[in-house]
Amino acid sequence: MRSSLLSIGELAAEFSLAPHVLRHWEAEGVLEPTTRVGGKRRYDESARTRIGTILRAQDAGMSLATIRSVLATESAAERHALLADHVTRLERQQAELEAALAVIRHLQSCTHSDFARCPGFRDLITAEPQPIAHSARLHRRASP
Repeated sequence: MRSSLLSIGELAAEFSLAPHVLRHWEAEGVLEPTTRVGGKRRYDESARTRIGTILRAQDAGMSLATIRSVLATESAAERHALLADHVTRLERQQAELEAALAVIRHLQSCTHSDFARCPGFRDLITAEPQPIAHSARLHRRASP
């Protein structure tokens, strides 16, 4: 009878990940093997949920450190505070992306020969929130 425990390779393959990714996540404290058999990692069904959670959190822009904090906290209030901070960042990014899309959509339909002279275009590029090029990513690089 086959064990219900999965090897690191089997589990990684289910998510189209390389096994080294799961080893890295283990080193970062976001994933733990259920047990070791003969020195080899083995994972149970709960690891699938954990990996799905990690992947979705990464898709949402969370760092492994933030994911570790969210997963480690047993306090709903602390978890909610961590997630509220992240939601605020995502909402800011969403607003920046919507502003960038508005500019692109305007350019797609703009009939001015020189779009830089188009009043509608000029209004869009000076509106809040600033275009994505002024995101926190660029400001971080410029910070001391």
